[in-house]
Amino acid sequence: MLVRDWMTPHPTTVTPDTPVMDALKLLKEGGFRRLPVMDGDRLVGITTRKDLKDAMPSKATTLSVWELNYLLSKLTVAEMMARPVITAAEGEYMEDAALRMQEHHVGGLPVLTDAGRLSGIITTMDVLRAFTGILGMREGGRRLALDMPDVPGSLARAATAIGPSNIISVATYGGENGRRKFVMRIDGEGVRDVRDRVQAAGIDVLD
Repeated sequence: MLVRDWMTPHPTTVTPDTPVMDALKLLKEGGFRRLPVMDGDRLVGITTRKDLKDAMPSKATTLSVWELNYLLSKLTVAEMMARPVITAAEGEYMEDAALRMQEHHVGGLPVLTDAGRLSGIITTMDVLRAFTGILGMREGGRRLALDMPDVPGSLARAATAIGPSNIISVATYGGENGRRKFVMRIDGEGVRDVRDRVQAAGIDVLD
């Protein structure tokens, strides 16, 4: 599951000298929250809707309309963009990009090719799409959560008990106190009785 498979390709961009008001208009019209900043074909920064709005004068300003419009016309993206830019690579795994977003507290990463060219952007919404895709949420079936010993062979034991039903997806978490939780999505033959079969095999079913 690579970044290139889930990113939004060809994102809208701005240049450092783009006026803040023009950048805000692009964000509003496009329905997105961030804009990579390009100097020619080189990524030099990124700016967000919050960054740009924070640059706007307070509603309590004593400036006249003329003064306000003049100042806004002079304010450019270069003064508000974040740099250096935290990026992702097209060929890296989604989970690595998601972890970087979490570690740096950012909601999106520009995506670069091996040659360093901007090719897309990956956001928290793309991460959520990937997450729900991995869990098979749009494929229907039945959710089954198991609590099992964290030892080799536990998953094989569960798969044997689940048969002849089909396992669409598997995710695990936990690992504390020698136990691990397995969350599966099941469909196909015998799915109606799968809980009973698993419990009969001595496996703890959580829900």
